Amino acid sequence: MLFGLALMAVPLLAAVLYAVLQIRDLADTGQKIVIQGVTGAHASQALFGQIASLERTARLHAVLKDPKLLDAYRTQDERLSSTREQLHTLATGDARITLEEIGQLQESIRASVMSNSAADPSARFAQLSDLVERVAQQSNAQVDAEVAALQERTLKARQQLLWLAALLLPLAIVAVFVLTVGVGRPLRQLDRAISELGQGTFTNPIEVSGPHDLERLGGQLEWLRQRLLDLAHERNRFLRHMSHELKTPLANIREGTELLMDGAVGELDSNQREVAAILRENGIKLQRMIENLLSFSAWQTSSVGLEATEFRLRPLVKQVLENQQLTLLSQRVRLDVRVEDLTLIADRGKIRLILENLVSNAVKYSPKGGTIHLQARAAGPQLVLDVADSGPGIPLEDRGHVFEAFYTGRAARATAVKGTGIGLSVVLEFVAAHGGTVQIVDGEFPGAHFRITMPLRAGSGDRPRVEPKAQAHAA
Repeated sequence: MLFGLALMAVPLLAAVLYAVLQIRDLADTGQKIVIQGVTGAHASQALFGQIASLERTARLHAVLKDPKLLDAYRTQDERLSSTREQLHTLATGDARITLEEIGQLQESIRASVMSNSAADPSARFAQLSDLVERVAQQSNAQVDAEVAALQERTLKARQQLLWLAALLLPLAIVAVFVLTVGVGRPLRQLDRAISELGQGTFTNPIEVSGPHDLERLGGQLEWLRQRLLDLAHERNRFLRHMSHELKTPLANIREGTELLMDGAVGELDSNQREVAAILRENGIKLQRMIENLLSFSAWQTSSVGLEATEFRLRPLVKQVLENQQLTLLSQRVRLDVRVEDLTLIADRGKIRLILENLVSNAVKYSPKGGTIHLQARAAGPQLVLDVADSGPGIPLEDRGHVFEAFYTGRAARATAVKGTGIGLSVVLEFVAAHGGTVQIVDGEFPGAHFRITMPLRAGSGDRPRVEPKAQAHAA
């Protein structure tokens, strides 16, 4: 993948380098022209002034015949020669020829002045000024020609860069398309695979097609998925085995307790009956925990489905509350039950476990003398079931995890009644299996408030989904 990216980047880098070199060359040429033009203009102006000074000195010497004026003439003449040589290095073509003529005429005038010739040098100085004027014009023409050449080069370079950009634009589009298809698609596949692993979905194989590096990463994720799937199977196998091992002795304990309550071994006094009732109550709790474990394990492995039958909701609610009666009495918890006489087509056993877990959860967190609210009503084709307690409510730090399996919140650790931590997980799974949702509602009751919305006539269920207004503590 890196080699392919480098291969696509080479033409782009070459184009950028070519553009940089062209711009630098044009900038250097422009700078050179400006320096030559300014220097030549200064030198030309200096020649005019030096010629004028030289002419004045020659005139004075012709009148005064002072030897000091000859020394001054020599100094000025040398300065004129130095300026002429400087301009000669900058000039080309006709300007150089004219500067050589200026040099010859300058030597002639110098010889005439130094020999004290009586001839008037004014005409020759005028001729010298004309030659300097011609040099200035030729230098300006040279600068104009170089500027025109620079403009032509600039236009040509701009056209070349435009053609180069036009040629590279399809390459850039192809590169973007290749990156989008060749890298974007496998990245989306990796993102989807990671999301599924994070949600606990291990059944979909991870296949990533694309560059070798990303395919290798996809292979690593597939290995991780297999490991997580094996661990999930091992966990569920352990839960099934342990739950089945516990069911046999528990059935014997419950059967013995029922025989004691029925007086099969003799009538029990009040204290003995109270002890037997405690045994029966805790046997029912233990049985419910084992059923939760079995149901959770079976549902995680997708080995069971819905066994939908038609039944009335009120008798089922009554049965659930009767099973919780001893706990309700011991906790002195009041019930506020408002259940409409509805007929459901659903899995009766799973609806019973949903109610038992929600009521058990409410009992656990309700204080002595508190109230549990249980309401059920029809809203069109939907069943709306509310279970709320008057407990301490839901700690904020627990609200993101309450439906996770085996999670027990901080409040649960502080209660005397311990749970397995999968009660609400089972509720979520079974409600979603009926095509419903679980909401956690704030504001209507002082404690935790669970609201279940599901069809009165259950269809095929989807995977669990939660739409919480807030999160709740786990059973």
